[in-house]
Amino acid sequence: MSVSETPIARYGAPPDPDRDSTQPSAAQQCPTDHTDHTDDPGHPRQPEHPELPADRYLDREHSWVQFNQRVLELAEDARVPLLERVRFLAIFASNLDEFFMVRVAGLMRRMVAGFPVEGAGTQMAVHVLKNTLAGAGELTKRHAADFTDLIQPMLAEHGVEILRWKELSQTERNDLTDLFNSRIYPVLTPLVVDPAHPFPFISGLSLNLAVTLAEPGTGAPMFARVKVPPNLSRFLRVGRYRYVPIEDVIAAHLNELFGGMDIVEHFVFRVTRVRELEVDEDATQNLLQAMERELVKRRFEPAVRLEVERDISDDVLCRLVKELGVEEMAVFKVPGPLDLTGLDAIADLPVGELRYPTFVPSTRAVPTDASIFATLNERDVLVHHPYDSFTTTVERLVEEAAADPRVLAIKQTLYRTSGESPIVDALVDAAEAGKQVVVVVEIKARFDERANITWARTLEEAGCHVVYGFVGKKTHAKVMLIVREEADGSLRRYCHIGTGNYHPTTARLYEDFGLLTADATVGEDVTDLFNHLTGYSRKNGYRRLLVAPEALRAGIVGRVCRQAARARAGKSAKIAFKCNALLDEVVVDALYRASQAGVPVDLWVRGMCALKPGVPGMSDNIRVRSVVGRFLEHSRIYAFGAGEPDPDPEPGEDPQAGNEVWIGSADMMHRNLDRRVEALVQVADPAHCTRLRELIALGMDDATSSWWLDGDGNWTRHALDAAGVALRDVQEHLIREKIRGRGADGKQTG
Repeated sequence: MSVSETPIARYGAPPDPDRDSTQPSAAQQCPTDHTDHTDDPGHPRQPEHPELPADRYLDREHSWVQFNQRVLELAEDARVPLLERVRFLAIFASNLDEFFMVRVAGLMRRMVAGFPVEGAGTQMAVHVLKNTLAGAGELTKRHAADFTDLIQPMLAEHGVEILRWKELSQTERNDLTDLFNSRIYPVLTPLVVDPAHPFPFISGLSLNLAVTLAEPGTGAPMFARVKVPPNLSRFLRVGRYRYVPIEDVIAAHLNELFGGMDIVEHFVFRVTRVRELEVDEDATQNLLQAMERELVKRRFEPAVRLEVERDISDDVLCRLVKELGVEEMAVFKVPGPLDLTGLDAIADLPVGELRYPTFVPSTRAVPTDASIFATLNERDVLVHHPYDSFTTTVERLVEEAAADPRVLAIKQTLYRTSGESPIVDALVDAAEAGKQVVVVVEIKARFDERANITWARTLEEAGCHVVYGFVGKKTHAKVMLIVREEADGSLRRYCHIGTGNYHPTTARLYEDFGLLTADATVGEDVTDLFNHLTGYSRKNGYRRLLVAPEALRAGIVGRVCRQAARARAGKSAKIAFKCNALLDEVVVDALYRASQAGVPVDLWVRGMCALKPGVPGMSDNIRVRSVVGRFLEHSRIYAFGAGEPDPDPEPGEDPQAGNEVWIGSADMMHRNLDRRVEALVQVADPAHCTRLRELIALGMDDATSSWWLDGDGNWTRHALDAAGVALRDVQEHLIREKIRGRGADGKQTG
């Protein structure tokens, strides 16, 4: 079936939520860029800004494919420990699964509805889809070849073998036959397709065997499908470090499933389906129950990708394509085994010399010999995970609050948390102790919906007030508020505002910042924010917070424009961002205008970036770098100004005017700025601001290993200097810094 023939009924034709035709441009939000200063002696005459070209944005989907290519390049890097290279192969596979379930599915919806693609100028979805699938297909082949030709042989050299059935000894085969009969055979359900048995539904991301059978004597062909049980290990162990894919074991015993039939051929295949939940919240009184129903319906979403073994027969492939209704260009042929997300289990093997050296997070951020509340009464604490321990800072704050009889209330947002969550346990304990506990649970957090529904029910049963945020908007902000009665009878508010989730497991793997503070202004702002979340308060006048969707974009763009105005006035100016994605056209245009005004702009963007740096006349002063490594770079930092006081301020002007640093939950994307509740907090402590600026400068430094983006949208890795010596690994540098005793505030500790 060609792309143009795809029936609209398969994907529907919903409105395009990612494009808002009424959204103001950067010029409209940034009037200082166009103010006439001709008669103002304080502003030299400037030429008018040239029009920004129509093709000034890079394609979002292609940018994502390039990000996953950077992950793959780490799997190919001989300097990375071998089992960590295996993990990067698994991460690549998992990333690609999500990309197809969400982004490719969205492109298909836009294609059939005739919508253009955000940030792609005049390109229609069909053209972007073809280019995206072509790029993803090339990387899929490269990923499979990396495993088969590069990583698998190297693993074997170190005694870790991933074998196929024919490579096993007879003894190993016998042992696996016993395992098959006792553990696998009882849960298998072979399904034959005939006039009485229609083609079965194939669930998303499941491994399956397509089997061609023949009737003995007549030779009449039949087709059958066997699903690989998802609750069994992806790779079965047959020796100390010897493994075989589970589908090989099932394939070797097909005669036991189809007794009396001739097995003609069999091939492994895997289907990816749409995984976007759509709930009409306006018409739904109980959002929790509606989400549970949608999770059941999700299994039957349309197919967006079909992965098959490279040697699959044409007859079987044609049948699968037809029955699944998948586009031919979304069929990916690779050498087996399929579904390399299961390599995570291999990467976890306890072979120390093949993994990154063990790193123990620092516990120095908060003294252990005093109450955390006493510490916050003296100073703000800036924590940098995973270099600073999540357990002894954020977890400890919640646990102390739950146990402290002076604490009256705890309010917290939960977007994602772990299966066994100490934070949820502490909130339950607090509620059972009679404290007022309010939890804003985002049950629409993508891929964590089931877990969050479970936690929501647990919290409700314990007596917590559970709120599900706003209709039509996800609550993505990472904020906590603790109200405590002090010894003198006064009430004091203690807050945490972070860039990452309250998730103890990912806090050891994701790079994030968190600000712990007892500042009264921040406390008042966070109180107002929770009233906004739980009581639909309309107050927008925050002082130390920028909150989306009401004011965050305007706040960022306004500050970008002020830096541009400073540059035009001959004052020092600088912009430095660290974020996961930079896609919002209004923000991108404002950065282009700032560059045209002469502002140096440094952008550390981990993933997708729509901005073209280094284009003459448009972005000469903009640099874009990306760091991908051991930890997932996840923090969001927005720094304005050079950080130095103005040597010649205007009369009555603060010498620090224009110097601001913000951290928080929001990336510069439409969904974050328009369809989510996000929060950034302004960092006040000068040492903390310096530390955050230094971090961005470290990532942007030419001596740091990173990928550089050019104006044509190409990312080039810079990992070696001119002499072939490895450049600085920023994450290893920070680990060593923590070991030496430097705290998150930039000062020596311990």
